[in-house]
Amino acid sequence: MASQAKKSPSQNAQYCVIEAPFGHLGILTEMVDGSLMLSKIDYLSSKTRLSLPSNQLAKEVAKQCASYFKNPWHQFDLPLKPAGTEHQKKVWRATQDIPLGSTATYGGIAKKIHSGPRAVGTACGANPYPLIAPCHRVVSAQGIGGYMKEDSPGLYRQIKIWLLKHEGVL
Repeated sequence: MASQAKKSPSQNAQYCVIEAPFGHLGILTEMVDGSLMLSKIDYLSSKTRLSLPSNQLAKEVAKQCASYFKNPWHQFDLPLKPAGTEHQKKVWRATQDIPLGSTATYGGIAKKIHSGPRAVGTACGANPYPLIAPCHRVVSAQGIGGYMKEDSPGLYRQIKIWLLKHEGVL
């Protein structure tokens, strides 16, 4: 029994790392109530070791990301694991309403959903599905703004710039 308990997490959750034009992407898939779902996409540096997708959903996520990198008009169609607080979900839905090639400000989103700009920024930083909920399209009133809590010196900001250029904003 103990060996089965050890096996189940690896069978239920799988992580792979694929190439992206700005570095690498980490893709986490897992079983949720009997369905395989996308749990998270991570932006990673190009120094992160690659690992091939090992299940059909991870392969599909990789395929759809590659399509987006070739054509920013690609529409993602993936099963997403439910995540986030009600406030975060409102922010992430609002980012999906920002048309390709456009941006919105943290303050503009805050006004739309009756929140504060910092709370919007915090929710964008917690987004588990970048690219799909395009928080990179949310900018500061004074410029591009930060991105994803800036845990890594400039990495996420450079990714935001790449994504905005790719989508024709910059």
